Amino acid sequence: MKKQPLQLDHIILGDSIKILKTIPEQSVDLIFADPPYNLQLNQELWRPNLTRVDAVDDGWDQFPDFESYDEFSRGWLTETQRILKNDGSIWVIGTYHNIFRLGSLMQDLGFWFLNDIVWIKTNPMPNFRGVRFTNAHETLIWSCKQKKSKYKFNYHAMKDFNGGRQMRSDWLIPLCTGAERLKINGKKAHSTQKPEALLYRVIMSSTNPGDIVLDPFFGTGTTGAVAKKLNRHWIGIENNASYVELAQDRLNSIQVGEFDPIIFEVQDKKRHQQRIPFGNLIENGLLSPGQHLYFNGDKNIKAVIKTDGNLFINDFTGSIHQTAKHLTGGKPSNGWQLWYYETPNGDINQIDELRAEFTSRHNLDLGENPDLK
Repeated sequence: MKKQPLQLDHIILGDSIKILKTIPEQSVDLIFADPPYNLQLNQELWRPNLTRVDAVDDGWDQFPDFESYDEFSRGWLTETQRILKNDGSIWVIGTYHNIFRLGSLMQDLGFWFLNDIVWIKTNPMPNFRGVRFTNAHETLIWSCKQKKSKYKFNYHAMKDFNGGRQMRSDWLIPLCTGAERLKINGKKAHSTQKPEALLYRVIMSSTNPGDIVLDPFFGTGTTGAVAKKLNRHWIGIENNASYVELAQDRLNSIQVGEFDPIIFEVQDKKRHQQRIPFGNLIENGLLSPGQHLYFNGDKNIKAVIKTDGNLFINDFTGSIHQTAKHLTGGKPSNGWQLWYYETPNGDINQIDELRAEFTSRHNLDLGENPDLK
C-alpha cells in the first residue's frame, strides 16, 4: 500500500490497520494503544437498585472468537512496530480479558518489555452480582521496539513529578469523571474514555517536546488532548465518525501558547549531565588524596581517596562507581550521587555538586562522550 506523508495534529477517519499500513516506517516516537477489550458480555448488568449498568457493549468491542481477535491484534501490532522509530516505545492498555493475549503477541513479534504498569482505579465500578472481586485496575505494557532499542525515559523528571520519589509501577488514578467526561444527552459519549492524568504520565515519561505521538484507537481524543497540552505532535486514527467529531471539538477547544523551553523541556538533565573524570576534581583541588568520602552521607561508611582517583574501602579499591556497586551488593550504582564529602563548615554534600562546580568554573561543553564517566 502506498505510503502517505504524515498528517501531524490530525484525526484520520477509517480502519486502523488499513491506515497504519500507509504510514512510513520509523516515523513515530510514541504509540499509545487502547484497543478493543473483547469483553464478550453475554448478558446485561444491573445494579441492586435495578438500574442498568452502562457497560462496554459497543459494536467495536465484539469479536466472534479468540482467533479473530488475535488476528486483528497481530495486524495492528505488526504495523505499529514497523512505523515506530528505533528509539521509540509503545504503551498498550487492557484488562484481564485481553492484556495477556496482547502481551504474548507482542513478545512473539519481538517487542521488548520495559514495565507493566498497574493503573489502580481509586473509584472502580463494583461487582454488582457479587460473584467476583471488583475489577479495580487495568494493566499497561510499556515496551520498546526491540531488545537493543535506546528508548526514551525521563526518569528524573518523573521522580521530581512524584515529589522526589522514584515513580513506581502502581499508579493510583481515578476514573474519568466530572467535567472531563464527555457526554451526549447526559450519557457517556464513550464507554472507556481514559483520564488525562493517565496519559500525562505516559507521554511525559517517554517523549520530549516536538515528538510524534500516535493513537490507533483514538476514541474521544484523550491522547491528542494531552499531547497538545504538552507540546507534542499527535496523530489519531478512529473508525467511528461520531467519536471523531467529539474528539475534534475537544482538541479545537484546547488553546496552547507559544512554545517556551523553560516550561516544556523536561529531558533527563541529570542523566545527560556533562561527564568528567573523577580525577578532574582532585587535580583541580576540589578534593584531595587522603580525604574521606561517605557512602550515602553515612560517616560510618567511609572511603579514602587515592592519588589515582580510585577509592579504597574495606580492602576494596575501585572507581567511585565500582566501590558504590561493591557496597550495594552488585547493583548498578552512580557514584556521583552515592558518595558525599564534608565541607569546611561540616556539611555533608553530594560529590555531584563538585562536578557541577567544576564544569561551571571551566565553562565546559563535553557533550555525550561515553568515555568520561
